[in-house]
Amino acid sequence: MTDSDSKPLKTRMRLLITASRIFAEKGFQETTIAEICEQAQSNIASVNYHFRDKESLYLESWRYAFQQDLALYPSDGGVASDAPAEQRLAGRIRSLIARIAAENSHFFAIINKEMAQPTSLLPEILEKEINPQRQAMIAQIKECLGPKADDQDIHFCHASIIGQCFHLMQVKHMKKTYPERRHYPELENPVSYAEHVVLFSLAGIRALRNRIEQSRGDSECAQ
Repeated sequence: MTDSDSKPLKTRMRLLITASRIFAEKGFQETTIAEICEQAQSNIASVNYHFRDKESLYLESWRYAFQQDLALYPSDGGVASDAPAEQRLAGRIRSLIARIAAENSHFFAIINKEMAQPTSLLPEILEKEINPQRQAMIAQIKECLGPKADDQDIHFCHASIIGQCFHLMQVKHMKKTYPERRHYPELENPVSYAEHVVLFSLAGIRALRNRIEQSRGDSECAQ
């Protein structure tokens, strides 16, 4: 490969790395192409060539950040696909919390900015990148709850787990907003926090499964 062949790839990668960081720091609205180009040591023409416009660069840098996070912390948490459902769900929870807690996780920082200032680009990212992760966790929750669980049971359990995980995003925001506060136990020891969420969530799912099987089993007997 010649230098002329490799240069476009290098330029594109510099733009992705720089854009993901600046979008994470400032959000879509406050970020300018000029700033990205300056820090990436590139020019606006290169953005037009590789990404067409700011919106496409935003989406591609978001995907790049997401892929980088998954490369460091695979979504299965290192648990084998044939392991029991509880172990697989625990691995997924640990991976999600590790990605959120990571200091350089631009993907979740961009999500945090999106929640504060939504763009019309969010549905595409949700559908192509986030929804498969969501469906995988829902399938594991369903397996843990057993065949008698209904959609509401599964949805509520998923909301509970995600709420605990995304709590870290709020804590990271608070740490930046209120730096004078020095004690953030979830961020100081995210591994311990992940174990807490795993134990808390699995215990709740087991308790709910027992209640479902007892109450719905009795109903079936009564019929």
